[in-house]
Amino acid sequence: MPLEEYQWRAVSVAGAETKGSMEAASESAVLAKLRAQGLTPLSVIAQSKTGLNRDIEIPGFSKGVPIKDLAVFTKQFAGLIHAGLPLMRALAIIADQTENKKLSSALVAVQADIESGSSFSTALAAQPDVFPPLMVSLVNVGETGGFLADSLDAIARSYRSDVDLQQKIRSAMTYPIIVLVIAVVGVIAMITFVVPVFTEMFASMGGELPLPTQILVTLSGNMWWILPILIVLTVAGVIWHSRVKNSDRFRGVVDPFTLKMPIFGSLATKIAVARFARNLSMMLKAGVPLMQGLDLVGKASGNKAIEDALSSVRESVRLGRSFALPLAKAGVFPPMVSQMVSVGEESGSLPDMLESIADFYETEVNTATEQLTSLIEPLMMTLLGILIGGMVIALYMPMFTMYEQLGAQ
Repeated sequence: MPLEEYQWRAVSVAGAETKGSMEAASESAVLAKLRAQGLTPLSVIAQSKTGLNRDIEIPGFSKGVPIKDLAVFTKQFAGLIHAGLPLMRALAIIADQTENKKLSSALVAVQADIESGSSFSTALAAQPDVFPPLMVSLVNVGETGGFLADSLDAIARSYRSDVDLQQKIRSAMTYPIIVLVIAVVGVIAMITFVVPVFTEMFASMGGELPLPTQILVTLSGNMWWILPILIVLTVAGVIWHSRVKNSDRFRGVVDPFTLKMPIFGSLATKIAVARFARNLSMMLKAGVPLMQGLDLVGKASGNKAIEDALSSVRESVRLGRSFALPLAKAGVFPPMVSQMVSVGEESGSLPDMLESIADFYETEVNTATEQLTSLIEPLMMTLLGILIGGMVIALYMPMFTMYEQLGAQ
């Protein structure tokens, strides 16, 4: 059901009038949330979504909630449940204080579904764009077993680990991306504005230009149509990628390549293995059956190659075979993973062994990102120096040639 924005006025328990706005699936959902907050509604008015009030959306871009917001939500929600607050009251508090509008609206819809008789996990499952299947499954297990707060704590720890990994990767990639952007902008600026000044001087000098200089002059003379095409292709490429990046066909080609890339492939593999081991350990400790856990963990791995490999592992387990053997044959997991899983199977401590694998590879990711940062910085500076310095040399080459001719005369 599409969400609409509502303006509301209400009276608090103390008798003070308050007002605000929220997105919800219906007017009744707004009323339910206001009452859950201890407010007495006075009016609820739907706002128009036409003209300047229409939300702007870019086609093809993800509408999900960042994992950081989910980590904060689950941690706060677990704390409220541990403190003894009723489920609906805890949901109302979190929905009111979260800064993510999409998450807040989804929680209001969850409250409305629960009031209609749905379980908490079923209400979460009705918002698939916000709450991942792995989270819904763990909530269902905790809800059924009577340890919902513990399940939410486990989810929060897993999401916190994912957030930490994302932040480390982002910090490692920020510098090279900035340098690369500066290099591209600098090259385009020189070709567009600096080279034409030299072109006029070269024309007055006469004679044949060296090949590198001639290439720069030719590019500069055609930038009036090359630059718009580059901009259009870049924008089209970004839109196309945003639309197909989650398709099985695209991921089936790109994800295996990602794991085999020089330098970055090893890092991507460690991240995927750490996420797989952490999530599966969490699910097994929560009481989720191994078959169901493998299915959910595969979809949450973030890599199609890992997902396909775990599908084969799941089929092997379904037939009563070993869990470790197909891991070793998959070709995407390091040998240590299958060996430690084998030990965990034999000793009956598979969840703890998977947690140890996750801890190890998360430490490896930390080390790899630090090494990657120290390696990329000099490489990017060298690249920037070669690009800009090469262009400067190419521009001055005709002058060197002219001086040599004058000296020979």
